[in-house]
Amino acid sequence: MEQASADLDAARSLFGSGHWWAACFHAQQVGEKAVKAYLYGTGERLVLGHGIAQLIRQAAEHDAGFLDLAEAAGSLDVYYVGARYPNGLPGGVPADVFVESHARRALVHAEQVLSFVKKALEHA
Repeated sequence: MEQASADLDAARSLFGSGHWWAACFHAQQVGEKAVKAYLYGTGERLVLGHGIAQLIRQAAEHDAGFLDLAEAAGSLDVYYVGARYPNGLPGGVPADVFVESHARRALVHAEQVLSFVKKALEHA
């Protein structure tokens, strides 16, 4: 959770400096690391994968409320590859493709996931 919070700070900083693609990627990292922290907090020892939607389904086995994060998770998953690698996009490079509205939405979803996971861990 500590690293997920640090990634959120980084995403906000990158947003503020206009590095939309990087803010999107770090927002994805917030979601991934937060949900993984929850899974480890419930006693799981082998948590694999980078897809937040997949991790959300795994977490929902412990707390069905995680299913409410499906839209945010799916939105953030797009940024894992696409916001970093030019060959992850149908055309253009991430620095030219991702714009402020993408980064703003990514931050909202990252904050939503992080907030939910913090509360869920209190009850785990």
